[in-house]
Amino acid sequence: MTDGANDNINDDRATQQESSREAATRASYDAIAGLYTEWIADELTAKPHDRAVLGAFSELVLATGETKVLEVGCGPGRITAFLAALGLSPTGLDLSPAMIAIAQSHYPNMEFAAGSMTSLPYVDDSFSGLVAWYSIIHVRDDDLTTVFAEAARVLRPGGLLQLAFQLGDRIDHQSEAAGHDVDLDFHRRSIDSVLVALEVHGFTPVTRLEREPDRSGRYPEATRQGYLLVRLGAGAQSI
Repeated sequence: MTDGANDNINDDRATQQESSREAATRASYDAIAGLYTEWIADELTAKPHDRAVLGAFSELVLATGETKVLEVGCGPGRITAFLAALGLSPTGLDLSPAMIAIAQSHYPNMEFAAGSMTSLPYVDDSFSGLVAWYSIIHVRDDDLTTVFAEAARVLRPGGLLQLAFQLGDRIDHQSEAAGHDVDLDFHRRSIDSVLVALEVHGFTPVTRLEREPDRSGRYPEATRQGYLLVRLGAGAQSI
């Protein structure tokens, strides 16, 4: 067998592995969509830092004179709805069709779609802002470049990307949630490592924030939390 044939087999195996991981994430959230929606419903009310970060993002987008933004990994739509209340015109996208069905039922006048962050179903320069709120936590390191390239593609020059994620340097696996079998990987990352992956695609930092875990109340956190706001350079292109 030639080296070229070996390379093709390895590429096929990598693609199958990526598809399998994405399928496992989708199936997991489909299985727990209803329970997750009930559990997470009031979380934003309990987290003033989150509201402040989203508020600042919204004000900066509105200052550009544009309102169209995309939330990737929107789940049941609570963050999408919050962005709308702040004056933006958001669209929500999620890998899980069950989550999208719930979001659409809760917010029938808003736009939601099922799809993947690695292949966004939108044309170039569609949005002035993009929010990835705890959605890259399920994305493998090797796939981050594709996710950020897609973000750069659908954002207009000067567009803003707001991320939130758990801080750390490990992968945690979860196989059970509320009595349901799930297959979820949680990637904990540093702000610096995420920023390095973003800069390749023309993003520059605007604001970075780290906070200690809140272990009180209904929504205890096990890790420190990170928020990173970046802007797409006027001459940037996806790679």
